[in-house]
Amino acid sequence: MANTKLLVVFALLQVLSLHLHIHGVSSAASITHKHQKPGGSCHISGFLQGKTHKCNKDHGSECCAAGRRYPQFKCSPPVSAKTPATLTLNSFAAGGDGGGKSFCDNRFHPDSQKVVALSTGWLRLDGTRRCNKMIRINGNGRSVLAKVVDECDSVNGCDAEHNFEPPCPNNVVDGSPAVWKALGLKESIGEFKVTWSDV
Repeated sequence: MANTKLLVVFALLQVLSLHLHIHGVSSAASITHKHQKPGGSCHISGFLQGKTHKCNKDHGSECCAAGRRYPQFKCSPPVSAKTPATLTLNSFAAGGDGGGKSFCDNRFHPDSQKVVALSTGWLRLDGTRRCNKMIRINGNGRSVLAKVVDECDSVNGCDAEHNFEPPCPNNVVDGSPAVWKALGLKESIGEFKVTWSDV
């Protein structure tokens, strides 16, 4: 009986969409809870209580709202030769919507550099350190190599360090304008389904 009630709750959660932040883009995404399976599932690890503050809304950034609960993830889906991800847009330049200096090298990067941030689980929590490494991103019939310089934090947010934006979902490759240009994508679309792999 308890399992049936749990399944009903999970089904209701799937029907109700939570607006998740995709570092720089607001998007509706359904929440799927699954029992932990060896080798691969990742589920919500908690919720962050939102606080209202002014954030830089460049590239369509979503600002945290007071009283709203934002999902947190301490994991990301498994990495493969074609790892599905959502490409979002972010400026890593000083004064850009990325907040502070990049996590990996404590520097800002001009919009002309092909650099990315990865969701927390992909950056460092899956046993592979990807800081300052190259990854290949495939999308729109094109491919681009980009350097991992930052974390799209899936655990923390709603503070100055994170531009007062909610935590990222667990499947984000947050690309600079140069990455979007190399893939032939218009920045105005805000997000795009891609695959990526380690190089």
